[in-house]
Amino acid sequence: MKYLLGLLAACLFSATSIAADVAPDVLVKNVTTEVLDVVRKDRDIQNGNSKKTLELVETKILPHFNFQRMVQLAMGREGRKATPEQLKTLTDEFRNLLVRTYSKALTEFRNQEITYKPLKMAATDTDVKVRTEIKQSGGKPVALDYYLEKSPAGWKVYDVEVGGVSLITNYRTTFGQEIQNNGVDGLIRILQAKNKTGEASGSAK
Repeated sequence: MKYLLGLLAACLFSATSIAADVAPDVLVKNVTTEVLDVVRKDRDIQNGNSKKTLELVETKILPHFNFQRMVQLAMGREGRKATPEQLKTLTDEFRNLLVRTYSKALTEFRNQEITYKPLKMAATDTDVKVRTEIKQSGGKPVALDYYLEKSPAGWKVYDVEVGGVSLITNYRTTFGQEIQNNGVDGLIRILQAKNKTGEASGSAK
């Protein structure tokens, strides 16, 4: 799963390339090339330099996630129990969690081939699915699909499917159980603990 998340991170969006009038599939393809060029040429990233990898994720990828919507979707009905302050804290912690998960996995990317499926989209659509496929040497292709919504700032990712499995759906089970057992503050504590563990494990590089 970490390897596939690395592919996910490598295939997302660059802050320098965003344009609201660019079709989402074109945007994904153009910026994928940009990000993968950095990964393939930077020996420090390939060797696990956490600082440079974090910078790459922060500047090229995360500005184009809608983290607040991702958290709300992951919480489902339980999200009604969260105050605005709790929701903000959860969004920040969830973002930090994905930053470290993607950064660690991104170093595992090598020379896999990415193909892009035709986009089924009407001119008036503001919510689309961009389908891609990762071809791995000696293994079956892996579907990697992005769900994006159009905002005034451009297209934003709010969910990803790896091999047909939704990132949001995976988190929804965990989030819902934790809120039921320990409340929203319990979920916040869990995410904070995970992020602190991640900071400790990455501090050596």
